[in-house]
Amino acid sequence: MDSKLSISEAFLADPWGLVLFVINVIGAASYVIAASHGGWVTPQVRELHAETAEPFIWALSVFPICAVFLLLNVAWGAFLIARRQRRRPRSIWWLMTIPIWLVAIAIDFAHH
Repeated sequence: MDSKLSISEAFLADPWGLVLFVINVIGAASYVIAASHGGWVTPQVRELHAETAEPFIWALSVFPICAVFLLLNVAWGAFLIARRQRRRPRSIWWLMTIPIWLVAIAIDFAHH
């Protein structure tokens, strides 16, 4: 096999990676939605420092999503390491999940 793949061939080389990547995008979007309902501060009360249960509500709403996707992505990464193939394109989808989750977390923490 040719060791040099085009970008489109690299993306299509691992269809399961694409599926797991799309699942991660959906998971990151659901994380942002759950976080927005669970503890984002409204602009009207941003300056108030009230003692409320907002951090607990936020944690209870996003913890299941974070736990499921952390386990999924660790298992996916372990599978990629265990299979150690000569072609690297299989890991591109897994690596692309990192910025997706970083953006989702940045959006969430920008609203606290």
